[in-house]
Amino acid sequence: MNKCVLVTGGAGYIGSHTVVEMTESGYEPIIVDNLVNASEESLKRVEKITGKKPTFYKADLRDRAALEKIFRKHDIGAVIHFAGLKAVGESVQMPLEYYDNNIGGTLVLLEVMRAANVKKLIFSSSATVYGDPERLPIDEECSLSTTNPYGSTKLFIEYILKDLYKSDSTWNITLLRYFNPVGAHPSGLIGEDPKGIPNNLTPYIAKVAAGKLECINVFGNDYPTPDGTGVRDYIHVLDLAHGHLLALEKVTDAGVHIYNLGTGKGYSVLDMIHAFEKACGKKLPYKICPRRAGDIATCYAKADKAEKELGFTAVHGIDEMCDSMWKWQSMNPDGYGKK
Repeated sequence: MNKCVLVTGGAGYIGSHTVVEMTESGYEPIIVDNLVNASEESLKRVEKITGKKPTFYKADLRDRAALEKIFRKHDIGAVIHFAGLKAVGESVQMPLEYYDNNIGGTLVLLEVMRAANVKKLIFSSSATVYGDPERLPIDEECSLSTTNPYGSTKLFIEYILKDLYKSDSTWNITLLRYFNPVGAHPSGLIGEDPKGIPNNLTPYIAKVAAGKLECINVFGNDYPTPDGTGVRDYIHVLDLAHGHLLALEKVTDAGVHIYNLGTGKGYSVLDMIHAFEKACGKKLPYKICPRRAGDIATCYAKADKAEKELGFTAVHGIDEMCDSMWKWQSMNPDGYGKK
């Protein structure tokens, strides 16, 4: 296939790791990012890792003229769509902004793709579309629902993409439903750099380990799990990046193809804290807090379909996840610096 691939949100956490994987595999990623949740510094680090300077455009997906110009300039064969606002709590406070940015940007992207006759798309979806899962492990046929506006934007975009295919069966669309991405590139040059206080567990643990935050809050220790704390399916960002490459290469037929990207294993909050203690070589302070509304006890993937159809298997374990995160945090105590 055409090796020129547009990567929206390619300067972000998962996007930058995928750009490295693509570049090292001979692809030419064309990155579009408005840098709201990212830093251009990440792309300078990508260049250090790969030896190639990625093509980058600072633009918002809702800027139709900018997107059309990029499609005219490059012979794009496919699109990997990461771009979007992504903080669950913030989405509850700012639902209109989330719907406008995530869904509005996607609609403009799809219209420009259609006009340019580029009909291969890989969409960055999420396990949040399963809501409170009806069964475990979660397979792709589980019922869909959401508990917050961020999750709703992912689910509505999935509906839009399915309707698009119904209207035009020449589209080739892959929906990748991630579970919990963690870890960083083994070089320590790129990693997760959340703005403000982290919303997710593992970057919060890393900040406590680095002395940037005082204590880890563990929300609930009375769940029906082995140690009472919530269990989640954590997947190394390198495995996620490789999953995108496999989807790009293996999914050649038109249709809507849906895959969970997870490990199929669950780790508890305390499992992650203790693995991070091992990585950083010190005990980490934590306190037990009341459960948060909407949190569920256990969530992990059934990833057999991705293994069977894509040849995807997550190969990095919990120790590698935490070791790489600690290396990134140690080398970059302030992330990429001021944005």
